[in-house]
Amino acid sequence: MSAKEFFLRIPGFLRSFYFYVGLGFLVWMFVFDSNDFVRQYDMYAKLRELEDERDYYLSNIETVKKERAELLSSPELLEKFAREKYIMKRPGEDVFILVPQSEGEE
Repeated sequence: MSAKEFFLRIPGFLRSFYFYVGLGFLVWMFVFDSNDFVRQYDMYAKLRELEDERDYYLSNIETVKKERAELLSSPELLEKFAREKYIMKRPGEDVFILVPQSEGEE
């Protein structure tokens, strides 16, 4: 088999200058560029994580706004909230905190 026959057996697109330029460009973009494929994937994953956090905090803001509106509307609810969340008490009153027993302690 001569070199000319071997050269003719190679498909036409593999003999094209544009194919090699395009292949070189893709290799450069995927491997050597400062915004390579791996970095793009990492940045996309970080974006998804930050969007999830944003959604979480936005939903928490709505919950806190609702609780705040309820607390400011009623002094009884404000007292109940203070007693439950911050373990506050009236003068002369005793507060007992019940802590659930873990499985290892008996």
